Formats: sequence, structure tokens, C-alpha cells
Amino acid sequence: MKQHLIVLDLDGTLLTDEKTISEKTKTTLFKAKEAGHQVMIATGRPFRASQLYYNELMLTTPIVNFNGALIHHPRNRAWEMVHSPIDLSVVHDVVDSVDKYQYENLIAEVLDDVFIHTEDTRMMDIFQMGDPQVTIGNLRGNLSEDPTSLLIHAEEENVAKIRDHLESVHAELIEHRRWGAPFHIIEIVRKGLSKAVGISLIAKEMNIPRERIIAFGDEDNDLEMIDYAGVGVAMSNGIEQLRSIANEVTLSNNEDGIAEFLRERLKL
Repeated sequence: MKQHLIVLDLDGTLLTDEKTISEKTKTTLFKAKEAGHQVMIATGRPFRASQLYYNELMLTTPIVNFNGALIHHPRNRAWEMVHSPIDLSVVHDVVDSVDKYQYENLIAEVLDDVFIHTEDTRMMDIFQMGDPQVTIGNLRGNLSEDPTSLLIHAEEENVAKIRDHLESVHAELIEHRRWGAPFHIIEIVRKGLSKAVGISLIAKEMNIPRERIIAFGDEDNDLEMIDYAGVGVAMSNGIEQLRSIANEVTLSNNEDGIAEFLRERLKL
């Protein structure tokens, strides 16, 4: 069988609800690699929060982090990193404009440095994964360089209002997506970025055509990726919008959906 590129989202897709990779899925992915296929991760997470799983799967491929704002190769320093941060002036404009809306917190990430506007133990638990440098305090005063991403944490009932505002006022400069539960967070990256952008670059370098890309996802930050892939696969636990555009729907992240699909499709 010709070489395929298998692209894995993490949360809600590769990972179970306990944030682990099941043995069945892991074994299947190893079999796929042994059969000559390429396996990679494309996630909204920074690398420090995805490195554990990258290493667990013994990957040797580039990775897409921050929903396409960072494309790099952890095992090959000669591979040119592509980092596309948001202009700091745009971040200031966004922060100023959302002040009239109710939100819980603002978080900016500059690669592995984290800037948290207001101290919050719930946020600390999430963003301390990978032991980053964390700065707490006024974002406008502390953030002095273009961030890789900006996060707005809000109560669930306010998320739609804030996203509507971002779309009407800042759509020409940013992309915004929503995290899944339990945290209702709007993630902002530079305009034109998505997981699909990173995957297309990596697939081209690997000389793997679009029709032999199999991508798995579950949330709205996977929409472009699932649409781009030759075989876009939504998890059954995924959002309805994603399931409606996917080529296929597989079992949930807790039911080894990735393993079941690959075993049948790639004859593993």
C-alpha cells in the first residue's frame, strides 16, 4: 500500500477523556509506522504540552502546534521552524475591545513563555504543563513581544458574544476558535493560520499527496484540517459541524476510533 500521512489531533481525538493514549490505539499507530506510513500530531496545544505524547508514540515527524502558528521538527534542528505570531498592536486592540465584555481571564503565549493577566489556580494547572516561564499581571504591561497565541477565558454564556464581536471587528487580522469543555476558552492566532496550513507544508516536504492524508479531529479548530485532508475523519464525540463535513465518522476517543478506522482502511 502507498505511503499515507496520518494526522492526529490530541484532545478528544487521540487522547481519551483521561488524557491518555489507549494501548490499542498506540499499537495500531506503531503498526502503521512499521507498514511505512507517516504519523504526525496537529494540535492547538504548545509543544511543551504535547511533547509527552510525541515521545510516547516515538514520532520522528514535524509537528503542528498552536493551530498552525508553530510548525517545527523536534528531532531535526536543520528543519526550518515556521513561527507566525500575532502582531502585538493587534493583541492590544483586541484586549481593549473586549474589555466591555465579561471574561474571566486573558492568557498570551510566546512559544513556551506564558503571560496570565489575572492569577487563577485553574489556569495555572493547565499552563504549567511542561514547566514554562509564567508571568502573572497586567497583560498590556508585561507582554512586550508578538505572542504566538492569545486566549480569552470566559463563562460559557459569554463566549458566543465575544466571538461575534471578534468576527465583526477583527476578522481581517485574526482567526479565533473555541476550546471544548471543561474550559470555555477562545483561542486567537494570526489571520490565515490553521492546522491545514501546517499539514500541507509538511505533506509537500514528505512528497505525500493530499489524497493520501488521513486526518482525525473533533473540534472547530479541526474544521480546515478535516476539509483539507483527502480522508477527513471526525470522531463520533466531535461537534456536529465537523461531523457534517467529514468524509467519515469513526468511534469516539474513548472507543479507539482511530485504531478501528486505521485497521480497516490501511489493512493493519
